[in-house]
Amino acid sequence: MKIPVSLRVVLAAAAVAAPFNVAAQADHGALLLVANQADRSLSVVDVAAGKEIAAIPVGGVTGHEVAASPDGKLAYVPIYGSGGVGGRGTDGTSMSVIDLAARKVVSTVDFGHGVRPHMPLYEPVSKKLYVTTELDNAITVIDPKTLKIEGKIPTGAEQSHMFVVSHDGKRGYTANVGPGSVSVLDMVGRKTVTIIPIAGHTQRISITPDDKMVFTSDQTQPREAVIDTATNTVKQWIPLPAVGYGSAVTPDGKYLLVCMISTKQVAVVDLASMKVIQTIDVPGAMGEILMRPDGKAAYDSCFPDHEVAEIDTASWKVQKLISIGQRGDGMAWAKQ
Repeated sequence: MKIPVSLRVVLAAAAVAAPFNVAAQADHGALLLVANQADRSLSVVDVAAGKEIAAIPVGGVTGHEVAASPDGKLAYVPIYGSGGVGGRGTDGTSMSVIDLAARKVVSTVDFGHGVRPHMPLYEPVSKKLYVTTELDNAITVIDPKTLKIEGKIPTGAEQSHMFVVSHDGKRGYTANVGPGSVSVLDMVGRKTVTIIPIAGHTQRISITPDDKMVFTSDQTQPREAVIDTATNTVKQWIPLPAVGYGSAVTPDGKYLLVCMISTKQVAVVDLASMKVIQTIDVPGAMGEILMRPDGKAAYDSCFPDHEVAEIDTASWKVQKLISIGQRGDGMAWAKQ
């Protein structure tokens, strides 16, 4: 049943005034979580209403990425530190666990030393929580029930920044920024399989729904690397209008969306032809791009413009701009 606009406004206002109830948001659609670097906060966004309904302090300097528990009750925000990848700054030592209903940090994972924890990922097959810990050159494995560290998976490279896992939970792939490579990991055996050279410098990473291809952006040239996961080699390059950054594949596996910071655009790549078929203008420089689970929209964190752009995947047009905290970056869905 379609909810009238007037009722949506009333309900959204009530959500701000009253304690946040995740279950009460089910009628509004999925909740989008955005890690705001400058605000040191986590935005909770009702995408149907097109507004931020909560801003939760993450308790540290500073959270770049976020993951949610499968039941949508908890969010995990690693506290990276004050610097950028490979740059000067403090080295984060912990990860905050946030109760979305209570709107506060309720627990902390202590890594014991400075590791610059960056990207969390809850893997549903193994039911483990993984976090890239850059200064350990590893993925740290955490039991989400006890929040105890169980071990590490070596990446064999520095600055293992972003991370994807195959849908069967068996293979992991990290984008190693400074080395310009991608590490292939055996998630079950907890070891490095191989390291794939990409470029002098690379950023971000994504994977197709069928796990056959992995993508990462060359930061020295306007092109996207296409990795064949059967051979663990770069099988081809996709020319881009400008240097790419974050990327995401549509749930049907037909299109790859790539953020291009210098032109303030998102490139749409047809994966059948491996060619850019459209560019979409968005405000400001971009951080990350995330597909909505139903595939009908993509969300681009317009870092540092304090907005998230909602892109309609039927028309490839920006249909909504949502205000969030300052320097919004990593995003995740809280399941409803």
